Amino acid sequence: MTNTTKQADDAIDHPTGILGQGLRDGLQLKPIRYQWAYDLYNQAVANTWFPNEVQLVRDLADFEKLTDDEKHALKTVISYLNPNELLINKSLAFGIYPYINAAEAHIYLSKQMWEEANHFMTFEYIIETFPFDREEIYAAGFGKKSLAAKAEFQNRNLYPMLEGNVDVTTTEGKKAFVRSLVAYNIVLEGIWFYSGFMVGMSFRQRNLLRNIGSLLDWITRDENLHLTFGINLLLTIMDENPDLQTPEFAEEIRSLILEAVELEKEYNQDMLPKGILGLNADYVNQYVMYMTDRRLEELGFEPEYNVSNPAKWMAAANDTLELVNFFESTNTSYEVNGGK
Repeated sequence: MTNTTKQADDAIDHPTGILGQGLRDGLQLKPIRYQWAYDLYNQAVANTWFPNEVQLVRDLADFEKLTDDEKHALKTVISYLNPNELLINKSLAFGIYPYINAAEAHIYLSKQMWEEANHFMTFEYIIETFPFDREEIYAAGFGKKSLAAKAEFQNRNLYPMLEGNVDVTTTEGKKAFVRSLVAYNIVLEGIWFYSGFMVGMSFRQRNLLRNIGSLLDWITRDENLHLTFGINLLLTIMDENPDLQTPEFAEEIRSLILEAVELEKEYNQDMLPKGILGLNADYVNQYVMYMTDRRLEELGFEPEYNVSNPAKWMAAANDTLELVNFFESTNTSYEVNGGK
């Protein structure tokens, strides 16, 4: 046996922590080291769904009843969520997957990448079904300072990982990985996306766009699993790497999240300049602050805003920690062919 082959076999037989750099790392599923990742994979498989299972004919009739401001809000939400689902996919493929050792985490990330593609195609399904001008949809919000600021935040925190030049065997490399993971998972998926989901699902409270609401329900259920995985991954990395456990780095991560909240507040002011029936920017921003406190607590931080949830009807979408209960039984409401 050559020395190179022995080193490769040692990497398989004696894995280190969940972070690593090596194509032959984490190629054996058993024994499972991170049960939470395996459980999340099984739940994600049970949650599999397809957008064309929901018909949008009734929603088309509802769309004609909306005011111009309401149509603008809906288009802005879709124009933001649609391309960012693919940005999440790229973040997973180039910025997260290559740096993970455990097979159980890899199979979950593979399912998550499929789900992000499915979410992207769900918004494509909506765009193609409704009387939307595709160029108008993609242009909605562009040119606004608030959207440019959010894009700059994403570029600054995601691109070091996407460019593949981070060495996670060093403390600085591990910090860069954690920043990227927080930016895509906690901020983009866990705060910014939920702001858009809430606006899109608010129409259902007035008995409008109910089928779009159902699609967003299913997307949110997936996103809850994504968040649960990301939070477990973050906490595992912190636990396995004592060099990251400093008050200074903790404050940096907390500040990163709070910076993103301020950007989202400005964006919501642009999205809802005059408000729509039952919804305005202040209402959405209170929800953003409430959700941010949940994310901070899930990471082990103290809450920042201490505000109540203005959208009690979004309660089912708010908690990731409740998802532990999903593993006790099959989630038949979202299992494909679950009733057959």
